[in-house]
Parts: sequence; C-alpha cells; structure tokens
Amino acid sequence: MSNDSGLSRRHFLIGATTVTAAAGAVATAVPFVVSFNPSARARALGAAVTVDISNIESGAYIRVLWRGRAIYIVHRSPEMLERLETGNNDLRDPDSAESEQPQFAQNEFRSLRPELLVVEGVCTHLGCVPLSRFEVAPADLGPDWVGGFFCPCHGSMFDLSGRVFAGVPAPTNLTVPPYTFIDNDTVMIGSESGNV
Repeated sequence: MSNDSGLSRRHFLIGATTVTAAAGAVATAVPFVVSFNPSARARALGAAVTVDISNIESGAYIRVLWRGRAIYIVHRSPEMLERLETGNNDLRDPDSAESEQPQFAQNEFRSLRPELLVVEGVCTHLGCVPLSRFEVAPADLGPDWVGGFFCPCHGSMFDLSGRVFAGVPAPTNLTVPPYTFIDNDTVMIGSESGNV
C-alpha cells in the first residue's frame, strides 16, 4: 500500500466527517432559529382588528379586544360633544401633551372623527377597568359631573375624550391606540395606514 492511497483515504475521511458535522450543525440550528419566529397565536394577538361600527347607537359604546386589551369605541352624541367644551379647567392634561396617542388624536376630541372615540379601557393608574358613566350629575359623582369614565378601583375620572381630571390617582389620559377608518362603517384598530 502506497503513501498516496493512505493520504487520499485520510482526506476522504476528513472531508466526510466535516460534511457530516456541518449537516448535523445545520439540522440542530434550524429548529433553534425557527423558534425565534412568533407563534400563530402571538401573531394573531398583535394583528390589527377590524370592527363594524355601524350598529353603535348615538350615546353608546362597544368593547372589543386588541392585543389582549379592552378597547372602547364610543359613539358620542351631539349632546356629549357639547359637554366636552365645559370643564377643561378641571383636567390635568387637556391638550394631551403628556399622554399616549397617535399624532392625529392630539386634539380636543382625541379622535379622527369628533363623534367617535377609540380608547383603551385601561386606567392609567394601576390598570383597572374604568366604567362608562355617561350620565350627567349622578349622586355618587356629584353635580359637576358631565359624563365620562370612572375607575372604581381608586376613583380616577376621565372626561368623554378620555382626558384625566386633576386631583385623581391616574397620571395621564386614557391611551388612544393607533387606528384608521377603512370606510364609514369600519374601523381598523392597530393600524394607522389601513394595512395589516
């Protein structure tokens, strides 16, 4: 047996071992790398939600879930919009300068359309669920109450635009999520451009 055949066999064994090791490394790495992709459930939780708003009566609201959070869509009546003009002196952040909302919602209505409010139904104090209290001057909220949201956990109060009153535990206004209108009767929550 010559030295050439020994070297050639050695080169073949080294090459075969290297190829087998590389294939094993790839086979081991693929499931690991794939595990970084979000699951179908996680993708669904982060996806935009399309909501039909045609059946929301004036002065009423609906709740929907987006990313595991309650979203309130309020169809404000003309009377509710008039009440928004009163009581701005009692608000902590009337211009929404310190609150979380898209640029388009930095107005007195905190919305794209004055009659439709879209806010997260989560108190900015400790995450409780504020209740809709749209009636005027109920006994438990006093004669100055013109409607809005009341958090029963610690007494935070928000007006009909989700703006927080001064002197309550909540530090900021209710959060406005990104959203857009697909048409007159459909809103997409989770997207400002209409694309999912």
